[in-house]
Amino acid sequence: MSNLSANVSIEFPTAAPATPYAERRPLPVLDIKHVSKVFTVGHQTVQALRDVNLTIQKGEFICLIGASGCGKSTLLRIMAGFEKASSGIVNMYGMPIAGPDPQRGMVFQDYGLFPWLTVKENIGFGQRQRNLPKARLEEISAYYTDMVGLTRFADYYPGQLSGGMKQRVSIARVLANECEVLLMDEPFGALDALTREKLQQDLLEIWERTKVTVVFVTHAVEEAVMLSDRVVVMTAGPGRIEEDITIELSRPRDITAIEFNEVRRNMTRHLSSHVSSKVAA
Repeated sequence: MSNLSANVSIEFPTAAPATPYAERRPLPVLDIKHVSKVFTVGHQTVQALRDVNLTIQKGEFICLIGASGCGKSTLLRIMAGFEKASSGIVNMYGMPIAGPDPQRGMVFQDYGLFPWLTVKENIGFGQRQRNLPKARLEEISAYYTDMVGLTRFADYYPGQLSGGMKQRVSIARVLANECEVLLMDEPFGALDALTREKLQQDLLEIWERTKVTVVFVTHAVEEAVMLSDRVVVMTAGPGRIEEDITIELSRPRDITAIEFNEVRRNMTRHLSSHVSSKVAA
């Protein structure tokens, strides 16, 4: 069967089945202090991160940006609990992150869906492991399937969906676990330009609706300026935070606006100067 279009409009349900994100816990959500990461490769060591400090408040949309090899994905995996820092402190609500937890959901570029499960079964997979009653599980799956605009495709399998629709399922699956932090590692990087722009808008709608905290890795300056409250610029050799820039543009943002393009140009020049200085060194 041919792939279906990702151009599906989203209509949000009127009531959520879970406690609203905004009513949960005090700030900050994530607090990263003096974090370094060293990998051992054979008989050699590679320092991926050095003395990274970052505080993320509840409900913020943060983009991590920088050249390949600057440690963006490594830092994201440490936040998720998939990697342990070699030194430093990584806390969520003041408690050390010791490993993966449903409170921090990860969305990858390659979707990570189970091909033998339908859309609604993929979305409800995490909650199914908690042995919820069938009626409750169906309620949760239906709610988040509707949230990402895929109710008509609830009984389809991943192989019958377009790339954009698969990524919506991935996002909904994480949200269905009632995550408080949505960690996204270049989730739209493999999609065509039109699908990417549509999913950017969909993601912003979901973020504004749920108030979930988002940490989003990207290489694209325009994407970072469009989505984020703050852009955290990372530089390599080893990876560290070079600058933390607040985006003071009002929402919704217009990529054709003079103000938007001025911010984009300034950030592009800033990033280019970092790359040039590294090459010169």
